[in-house]
Amino acid sequence: MGGCVSTNSRSFGGKRTRKTFSDQVTAFQHSSSAPNRIFANGKSRSSCIYTQQGRKGINQDAMIVWEDFMADDVTFCGVFDGHGPHGHLVARKVRDTLPVKLFSYLDSYESKKNRSATCICGNVDSGLDGGDGEEEKPELLWREAFLKSYKAMDKELKSHPNLDCFCSGSTAVTIVKQGSNLFVGSIGDSRAIMASKDINDSLVAVQLTIDLKPDLPKAERIKKCRGRVFALQDEPEVHRVWLPFDDAPGLAMARAFGDFCLKEYGVISIPEVSHRILTERDQFIVLASDGIWDVLSNEQVIEIVSSAPTRASAARLLVDSAAREWKSKYPTSKMDDCAVVCLFLDGKMDSESDNEEHGFSSTLQSNAGESDDGQNPEPYLQRNATVRSSEEHSGGLIREQNDIVLETKGETSLGVSEDQNWSGLEGVTRVNSLVQLPRFSEEQPRT
Repeated sequence: MGGCVSTNSRSFGGKRTRKTFSDQVTAFQHSSSAPNRIFANGKSRSSCIYTQQGRKGINQDAMIVWEDFMADDVTFCGVFDGHGPHGHLVARKVRDTLPVKLFSYLDSYESKKNRSATCICGNVDSGLDGGDGEEEKPELLWREAFLKSYKAMDKELKSHPNLDCFCSGSTAVTIVKQGSNLFVGSIGDSRAIMASKDINDSLVAVQLTIDLKPDLPKAERIKKCRGRVFALQDEPEVHRVWLPFDDAPGLAMARAFGDFCLKEYGVISIPEVSHRILTERDQFIVLASDGIWDVLSNEQVIEIVSSAPTRASAARLLVDSAAREWKSKYPTSKMDDCAVVCLFLDGKMDSESDNEEHGFSSTLQSNAGESDDGQNPEPYLQRNATVRSSEEHSGGLIREQNDIVLETKGETSLGVSEDQNWSGLEGVTRVNSLVQLPRFSEEQPRT
């Protein structure tokens, strides 16, 4: 039985998968059919996730954990914070589509590699392991995969027939854990941190992403592209991006999916990508939207998660703590939506009895019945017919300082490094996009 055999094709930088990438990509084109994938409040084998609607209207946050993403040792996690009138639809679209695009890129790479490999009958590994020392480094491959997938995602949003992303968009903070390798890609101001033990076995917070705000030094491109960056008088701590000819839309981040009214004025969807090698000192990772980071520091988040009575309750406990902080610190403000993913790096969760005692189900959820344009609402989200309010009052609010503990050992940064100590702004009453714009094809004449 001659010919090439690739049923044990190797996963990138890791161990082998049981199926070809083509088989899995075909099966997961409609991600509702994907096994080991959760996006509703609950837990998986190694994680827990939780989201809660704020007081600004519909919940525009989305989240996902996808275990066995490409192989048994690969996990994909993401949090997406929508903004603008259709932000909730954009966030859900990105949640459902971006992992598949990442998967598809790696499938394409594997297919090209197989076509160029020497096929030897009866030896399924001979054409895949290379043996010539020219194997591409996993971190470079994953960097390219993140860049291409984010670009393809934004392109799809722009051409989507039923989803208006002209002045709506979404953040994204995504990670892929493959064995001891951790790959991170992010745009916007959703954040990922990691709890790691120091030399005294005390937990410290390691910030994995940068809050990509418009006043970062690397966001100078916005001004070079004729976009304007300034803060309003009633929220001087929140810098926003404005059109060159109009005080709109006031986007509070420098990178985002969607927001096509600002794409030619310096707002981009190119992710910051990084890679690090996990060690036995690394304990868990937290991904969350800015509804968490606006009121809790990195260290507070680590303390709350590590002190949860069960691992399955950690994400909900963190959201509940943030809700209390919103009420305590900013009683006149409208609490933002919150979404949290907690990934425990040892791959262990609680016993079933512990989960039942604290009201959690171990059932994996799918989004069957939900369409790409969001016409079928998700049953676990509380919905109303409003969008986020643009009438917010600052009321002398105080910014929270999020301290960062950065580590360099075992880490290779693939993005720009000069801003790694930048924690970004933590405006607490803002919405991410202030003004809804009518569609237009031409800008006003320049004077």
